[in-house]
Amino acid sequence: MTGMNILAIGPHPDDIEFGCAPLLIKEIKKGNHVKMLVLSKGEAGSSGTPDSREQEARAAARLMGADIDFMHFAGDCRLQHTPENGFRIAAEIRKFRPAIVLAPHTTENQHPDHTAAARLTRDACRFARYGGLEALQPLPVHKVDNLFFYNITQHVGYKPDIVVDISDVMKEWEAAMNCHHSQVKHKAYIDLQQTGARLLGLAIGTEYAMGLFTNDPVRVDEISDIILSSRNF
Repeated sequence: MTGMNILAIGPHPDDIEFGCAPLLIKEIKKGNHVKMLVLSKGEAGSSGTPDSREQEARAAARLMGADIDFMHFAGDCRLQHTPENGFRIAAEIRKFRPAIVLAPHTTENQHPDHTAAARLTRDACRFARYGGLEALQPLPVHKVDNLFFYNITQHVGYKPDIVVDISDVMKEWEAAMNCHHSQVKHKAYIDLQQTGARLLGLAIGTEYAMGLFTNDPVRVDEISDIILSSRNF
């Protein structure tokens, strides 16, 4: 298999699609291999059932061209930041061997699972490279090159470290979000996400944009390699 492996982790069905799907769609179009790892089936949600929400996520993944797997951590609203749970995600990282991992932002927000998933992923990326962890034997160690965090539905008060023009994949993004019919029929999630992307896009001089937050400094060979600018206003 050619191309780079990219792993996107979300605590619930739809988090990845709402929070970073345009970035994944662009990478898939480029020839990279994307896998979505979902840590629950939204069992505590007021709309949809666990089975229907899983099917919605699988439909979105098919539309995007991504693979998708689900893990069980006692269900929605029960995700705990523990070493044992981190080891389980680290095992998935060792199996898939991604160069890039995406996870929700670590800042506390409207759902505790978002923060737990972020911290578990951050730990798991570290655990995956430690050869002495018996819990991860006999899987070979793996070093993740870059860990980035994405916002799900928070658009106020955040200044992303990396901004990507997503204007060319807006139709595909909307289609992926619309796969989650049980969620978007009750709340204006699509309008919220598109409005946030429009605002960020205007700020950098494009039609739409999406931001990421770094876990580590971004490395380049020379500063002149950075040829795009977000300084529009």
